[in-house]
This record gives sequence, structure tokens and C-alpha cells, in this order.
Amino acid sequence: MSLNQLFNSKVTRVERVERPMASGEKKNIPFVQHQGVRVTLENGNQHLIHKGPGYGRASETVVTDARHMSNKWRVSSSQGVSNGTTVGDLVKAGGKSYSLGGDNCYHAASRMNSKATEK
Repeated sequence: MSLNQLFNSKVTRVERVERPMASGEKKNIPFVQHQGVRVTLENGNQHLIHKGPGYGRASETVVTDARHMSNKWRVSSSQGVSNGTTVGDLVKAGGKSYSLGGDNCYHAASRMNSKATEK
């Protein structure tokens, strides 16, 4: 599947996911979680959409195949999608630029969840 096809793929389910936040030394930071959304597409494939500093070039909200998620990720909520939202819609909702205090993974995951349920 090309990147263009992936971004135009319809999402059928959105799960908010989180894992322990790691420092630059790969040690977990207590009580702090990294968040994103795992989406299920019409064809059954799953992808993780999440945001972080330096994650991407054109956007710091990126999409990866969910098969590459570690076992540290946990589902915190799950919802159906009622409006034909695409992967590209969610990436756009996540936002291009990362800011620790104003536009981080929590903000992006919240916006992506909201976008998935817009009518």
C-alpha cells in the first residue's frame, strides 16, 4: 500500500493507546505516559498514529504499522468511527509541530479521538 493509499484509507475503529514515557537514556519516566491512537482500517490492517519531537520530517505526527508496537502499549479507550474518517484526517488532526507544553502527544491523541467521532 502506498503512502497516498494509506492516508486515504477509511478508519473503522480508534483505540487510544499509551505506554511508559522513556528518557533519552531509554529509562522509563515514572507516572508519565506517551499516547497515540491505534486505528483499524476497513481492510482490517492496524496502524499507530502518534506524535513526538523529531518523529517525522513534514509532520511530527506519524503513522507506523501496528505490528511494530512494543508490548508496553496499552489500550486506554476504544471507539467506533461514525463519519468515514481517514488516516490522513487523523494525522492532520494530530498536528504538524510538537511542543512539550502546548501541542504534545496528549493533545494530539485527544484531537484525533475527537475527529474520529465528529458528525
